[in-house]
Amino acid sequence: MTLHRAPHQPLHPALRLALARCRTLVVEGPDGIGRGALIAELARQGFLVRRASGPLHHVDPTQPYRELLAAPGRLAVDGSLVHELVYGPLRRGRSRVTWIQALDFAEAVAERDGAVLHVTGASDDAEAAEGYERALRTLGQHVPVLTLDARSAGLPVRGPAQASVGNSQHPPGS
Repeated sequence: MTLHRAPHQPLHPALRLALARCRTLVVEGPDGIGRGALIAELARQGFLVRRASGPLHHVDPTQPYRELLAAPGRLAVDGSLVHELVYGPLRRGRSRVTWIQALDFAEAVAERDGAVLHVTGASDDAEAAEGYERALRTLGQHVPVLTLDARSAGLPVRGPAQASVGNSQHPPGS
């Protein structure tokens, strides 16, 4: 999926803020939101895009992500640690990522001049959307979290259309 943006159309303010202030962006959001278009836009903006390969490691699920953070330059990570914190309990009754591991990862992202881009939008899974809100509110105490509504940012969204809930921005350092 690609983001088709006219050359004269400005970037969404939350995305513009993230691009200006962050060297590292971790893109997170519920299934069906359309993170792929945002990832493609970050690549066009000069970010090296990476995703941890394979399933989460059984002993240390954050290890592949810490290794990704060792890359030089601007980095965009298609996240899945928060995905596991949210969907693990919903689908299997527990998460394979502990909160200590998630908080350590959040701090590592912050140390790399980074933030988490929380992509929101129409989702047919209200329980998962609420889980993301809770998880990112907690992680936001350790890493800046910028919320980007995919619909108002012009990103294609795969889920059903619903009323916009708006954007909230938590700039790095706040």
